Amino acid sequence: MHASRPATPRAQPPGFGEFVVLVAAMLSTQALAVDAMLPALPTIVRELGVSDANRGQWVVTAYIMGVGSGQLFWGLLSDRFGRRTVLLSGLALYTIASVSCALSGNFAALLGWRLVHGLAAASAVVSRSVIRDLYSGRTMARVMSLTLMIFLIVPILAPSLGQLILMLAPWRDIFLVFAAFAALITLWAYLRLPETLHPEYRLTLTVPHVLGAVRLVLTERNSLCYTLAVAILFGSLLSYVGMVQQIFADVFHRASLMPAVFALCALSMGAAAYMNSRIVERLGMRAVSHSALLVFIGVAAVHALVAVLGLERMWVFVLLQSATMACYALTASNFGAMAMEPVGRVAGIGASLQGFITTLGGALLGALIGREFNGSTLPLAAGALCSGALSLAVVLLAERGRLFRPHHPVAASARTL
Repeated sequence: MHASRPATPRAQPPGFGEFVVLVAAMLSTQALAVDAMLPALPTIVRELGVSDANRGQWVVTAYIMGVGSGQLFWGLLSDRFGRRTVLLSGLALYTIASVSCALSGNFAALLGWRLVHGLAAASAVVSRSVIRDLYSGRTMARVMSLTLMIFLIVPILAPSLGQLILMLAPWRDIFLVFAAFAALITLWAYLRLPETLHPEYRLTLTVPHVLGAVRLVLTERNSLCYTLAVAILFGSLLSYVGMVQQIFADVFHRASLMPAVFALCALSMGAAAYMNSRIVERLGMRAVSHSALLVFIGVAAVHALVAVLGLERMWVFVLLQSATMACYALTASNFGAMAMEPVGRVAGIGASLQGFITTLGGALLGALIGREFNGSTLPLAAGALCSGALSLAVVLLAERGRLFRPHHPVAASARTL
């Protein structure tokens, strides 16, 4: 459904494949800044004189909190000034913040710049508005699934990249790699990304307009409930990201294997996202995502039982965590599409508010679960089980107590180029 909107003078519209890859690359700047850091956390804690090893998780948490907070204003600005300008500005700030993190002289300064780093990375949320400008319904879910599939290449490769950099250079050079990656994406978007927001859809930043858009996002049942469901599941995923280095060091005593196993588990998410892109238009978002959520809860329950009985082994952990993450991929992309569909006419503010709730809520929940790490995998598994059950309750609220309800597209909010 790419079509008639003219490109900006400096950008020619990409084809479908390039568009998906470009959007995935912009979103990947967020994940890269988390996953490539994981092997470096013990080194950062040691070299910056941090006494409590658990505080190293704040390098991840501060960034995620920045991402969550930043999404409040980037989408709003994109509804006023256009998607392209805002995306380019955010990528430029991301580059500057990455360099500043590399130059930080102490742990407090690093956390401060990581917060700014996250604020800049939050601009990638506007890419969801770009997708919503172009697509709706099951096709939008397919595009999001393909984007997620490519995006997941980053967590597959990033820990190994971080470990490789540590073998050759100081941990600060990891941040310089972030800067170089963002600079390349900025140039690509500058040359190839057109403006996707019709002039007539641009909002004036008056209080009534903003409040009206906020009211729509926060009072529309599906929009709010599915956003909360994604936030809860995202918290479970973030608790895994925060604890995985400690789990491999303290539980399995094989810290060197963390990047490879992390990549293997992330690969299951990529496979699931690809499968979703193939089946969602035929089966529907609700059939796929609701089924995956029920399986998520079942797998998490088995994992919690394994941890309680002391039967955890590395191969068991990999198998169960891979299944959990595959189910997350099948739920998150579809839940996100269902949350965005009713708010298409205020897609920028909608993406901002939903991204804020999802990211900040997920960061806080992930931090709460992560602080319970006790040298076993039980906090991770129990946290996933509780997250899945709570997410199911919210989905039932959205669906008025019935799963797998037929989907009726919101035709009034659909836009095309």
